[in-house]
Amino acid sequence: MVRRVGAGDHAVLCLHGWFGSADGWGFFPEVVDGERFSWFFPEMRGYGERQGESGDFTMWEYAADAIAAADELGLDSFSVVGHSMGGKAAAALLAQAPERVRALVGLCAVGPGPVPLDADGEALFFGAPTQDANRRGIIDFTTGNRNSDTWLDAMLAHSRATSTVEAFTGAVNSWVSDDYTDRIGRPETPIALIVGAHDPALGAETMRQTWMQLYPDTTLIELAGSGHYPMHEEPVTLATQVERFLADR
Repeated sequence: MVRRVGAGDHAVLCLHGWFGSADGWGFFPEVVDGERFSWFFPEMRGYGERQGESGDFTMWEYAADAIAAADELGLDSFSVVGHSMGGKAAAALLAQAPERVRALVGLCAVGPGPVPLDADGEALFFGAPTQDANRRGIIDFTTGNRNSDTWLDAMLAHSRATSTVEAFTGAVNSWVSDDYTDRIGRPETPIALIVGAHDPALGAETMRQTWMQLYPDTTLIELAGSGHYPMHEEPVTLATQVERFLADR
């Protein structure tokens, strides 16, 4: 239930997003450096091969699951990459095991605090667990309404096939509402925040208002050709930026 790519000395845990899974990282796993790094893609409970597992489906629980996976893999220390809601899970992981995290990369990452939504936003996101039109609309909106119908349909199909309604519901409740800002782990942890220029929800300004208020040692990187899913939209550039940041950590 943990996909591995590479055999390098620097271990990296990659925590997937709300619409993702361990196999939902696009072309990114095909272009990462497997000589310097070992990339691990754990499955969150309620997703993929773990769809049969029950739980609270919170980001705190997902972080604990990721730490348990690291223990089973024998990883004493590691870096963490968290996409979207996986970014909030990465923040929770840093809070739970600060001494084990070498560096953290938030990829279009939800911050440690609650996410403010207006009435339309609440209807859109909280309706997504049961409404395919909402799921597809979210994917389209967060990538700047610029990608093909074929790709949008494929992303929707992957999301529907690899997550249970219970997990999808619990996850959105958690990443929207939970507040971990009083449990941030080591504030000096090296952090890179990588965003897509075409992501209207979790772009550069949102990072400045959330993560960068809590962690002083933060690098902000904007990818010109991406929205919310750079592992699909711009995987080579994404891998290059992640590896450059992690190389000396």
